[in-house]
Amino acid sequence: MMKTQKFEIGGMSCAACSSRVEKTVAEMDGVKSCGVNLLTGSMEVVFDESIESSAGIIKAVEGAGYSASAGGAVDKGRKENSFDEVFEVKRRLVFSLVFAIPLMYISMMPMLGFPVPDFLSVTMPLVFSFVQFLLLLPVVFVNRSIFANGFKSFLKKSPNMNSLIAVGSGASVLYGTVSMFRIMLAFEASNNAEAMRFVHGLYFDSAAMILTLVALGKFFEAKAKRRTSSAISKLIELSPRQAKVIRNGEEVQIACDEILKGDVVVIKPGETIPVDGVIIQGHSELDTSAITGESLPSQKDVGSKVISGSINLTGSFRFRAEQVGSETTLAKIIKLVENASSTKAPIARIADKISMYFVPIVILIAVITFLVWFFVGAEFAFAFSSAIAVLVISCPCALGLATPTAIMVAMGKSASLGVLIKSAEALETLHGVKAVVFDKTGTITEGKLKVDKIKVFNCEYTDSDVLALAYSVEVFSEHPIAAAVVEFAKSNSANLVGVKDFTAVPGKGVEAVVSDEESSFFGKKIIAGNKKLMQENNVSLNSNFNSNDVFVNQLEIKEASIMIAVDGLLVGVIYTADKIKENSAFAIKHLKIKGIKTFMLTGDNYSAAKKISEQANIDEFHSELLPDEKQNKIAEIKKEYGVTAFVGDGINDSPSLATADVGIALAGGTDIAIESADIVLVNNDLTDVVNAIEMSKQTMRNIKQNLFWALFYNSLGIPLAAGVFYHLLQIQLNPIFAAAAMSMSSVTVTMNALRLRFFKPPLKIAKLNKKNINTSDKDTEVPKMNKTEFKVDGMACGHCSARVEKALSEIAGVKASVNLEAKTVTVEHPETVTLEMLKQTVKNAGYEPV
Repeated sequence: MMKTQKFEIGGMSCAACSSRVEKTVAEMDGVKSCGVNLLTGSMEVVFDESIESSAGIIKAVEGAGYSASAGGAVDKGRKENSFDEVFEVKRRLVFSLVFAIPLMYISMMPMLGFPVPDFLSVTMPLVFSFVQFLLLLPVVFVNRSIFANGFKSFLKKSPNMNSLIAVGSGASVLYGTVSMFRIMLAFEASNNAEAMRFVHGLYFDSAAMILTLVALGKFFEAKAKRRTSSAISKLIELSPRQAKVIRNGEEVQIACDEILKGDVVVIKPGETIPVDGVIIQGHSELDTSAITGESLPSQKDVGSKVISGSINLTGSFRFRAEQVGSETTLAKIIKLVENASSTKAPIARIADKISMYFVPIVILIAVITFLVWFFVGAEFAFAFSSAIAVLVISCPCALGLATPTAIMVAMGKSASLGVLIKSAEALETLHGVKAVVFDKTGTITEGKLKVDKIKVFNCEYTDSDVLALAYSVEVFSEHPIAAAVVEFAKSNSANLVGVKDFTAVPGKGVEAVVSDEESSFFGKKIIAGNKKLMQENNVSLNSNFNSNDVFVNQLEIKEASIMIAVDGLLVGVIYTADKIKENSAFAIKHLKIKGIKTFMLTGDNYSAAKKISEQANIDEFHSELLPDEKQNKIAEIKKEYGVTAFVGDGINDSPSLATADVGIALAGGTDIAIESADIVLVNNDLTDVVNAIEMSKQTMRNIKQNLFWALFYNSLGIPLAAGVFYHLLQIQLNPIFAAAAMSMSSVTVTMNALRLRFFKPPLKIAKLNKKNINTSDKDTEVPKMNKTEFKVDGMACGHCSARVEKALSEIAGVKASVNLEAKTVTVEHPETVTLEMLKQTVKNAGYEPV
């Protein structure tokens, strides 16, 4: 039986470590897959329990030179662990600086003319060397973990970054110690000149500063790592520790973990919702921004659903717990984000392969550097210093952090915006999407029947009369069409008259007699239903109405309609329809601006599909498809257009979600659809499809920048340290500067990845403008405007320039002005609207942007 198990891995310091652990476990019998996350220090393994065990995996990891323990789930201790790591590295750094600074002053400052006590001057070589040695020892001691881990990994034949630092600084310490003893021997022999000569062989300052600068880099890195996982920490913090519930008629406070399904939970202003449920008493406004990304408070009344992690703003209420423990919305989101952070993007595997061979190659280069310089006649100190610089400057850390930091920040940021990305692979694939395929019902449309219009066919009745009669009989029915009529009637304050002798005719409609004596319809028989029910009751049609006309219209919109008859006379028809969602056309428009082809696949009939397709401005639609036919159509689209995403919400969408390169499900859909999807949209809003694609593009851009920097840094730094440019430029890289450069490279990569925390959804501001939401100056986010000018070929007259201006001005927040003479267009636009989007819009209008 296959089992998925998470493990906490200790002792990993760079990409070479994570690659070694992953390779060791992946090669075990019974292991199907293994993924190691250097950033979180975790490993996820899928293995056959009948062949391998958790204990065996832990033993294998320990055999590779690292520690391992079963578990690894995100818990409340992760934040404390990250703080412990920062505190520990900070302690090492401060302790190192306390001794490294005076050591550097004693060894370097006299050469720059700074004063030192006479007994510490270079003219007293024995004291000079011994004091430096004593100052070095505490620095070595506090950073002993580098040596322990580095040499242990080296002996296990899996050298890592710590191995490079340990060998480099260790060699400096050893060579300096030998020089110090030779100074002692020379001093004992009263040979002061010989003692002075060996002073130049003291590398205590280099060793101390290498270790200190590594500690400095690790400190910045630890703080940056903590920030990359802050999204998960913030989600965990949303869950309160205590909650009030009603037990035996009394209000008691219990731990949130103890809340049971069916418990009545009491919520007061300012408190956080601990579990999911339905309000049974009271009302309030909730802040759901941390879960859905929606900035405006949502009104909740009796019958409204509440989700864990929401904050109660105003009133007090009680709700019945429906999903508790690991089944709550918040728990599922945390699990999705955590699992996604443990996955690897395909681009990350390139870095992993390089990292596996990086450290051994660097050690080989260092040895070659020393031998070449030594045998070509350079001084021993020069050859030795160059070899150490090669070891110290090489940074597999930057290479290993390039991808996981960007992925983790992007996952966390997306989750805070209501877009849950389940895997790094999905995040990478999404940036190259060429076609997006939508399901119709519940995806583009609301998936719920609503009254579209009321048509009266008897001059003695009004719209209000027809609605009141339909409301009075349909209120007893559970049919979806009846629910639409009742909802519409309530929202329009329709009259509800009493009825008796109610009868539901399955598949046809309902009948009843008005029993309200005060009603003008008292005693009249009301029939509400379809054509068959009318025919069975011999309902006559008045002269100005042809029943076929009604049902032709009905077929055109496909949605069911209700005919209302009174005492055998047809008085009106209520048409219902599944309406397009508010932001569907808006989102699809922006996909097309990006040059992405849009499709709609539905099992509905041609007329209904055509109507929705036109409203949403879909490029191409296919109707009357079975689930397997949808699946085949997606395969065809993939073959023709390339990377394809599918957006759906129903059980019948699960095959399509699995077939597409990226499956996107709406959170309001079925559990099966959500399980089959790669991405889940918490807000059920299609604008988040555009936002997710833009996040993917920015993440991939960030990863490529990181990989470029890491590879460029090592490609330039290693030859420089080896002295390749010495004869040409007379430049030799001191080991101290090499250590500083190494530390800063990994910090640079991590800080670049953290820029993704400031990602702004491109359609967020546009949606606010579109809805014309009035908010206070404090709450309104004013977009930063840019001004861009570019040439456009193909414009020949005023009609052309007007067409280009109109196309660009349709983008939310954009103002365009065309100079026909110069063939240029000047555009004022929010910074979230890119030049690529502007040029694609011009291209879609039939002109060629330059």
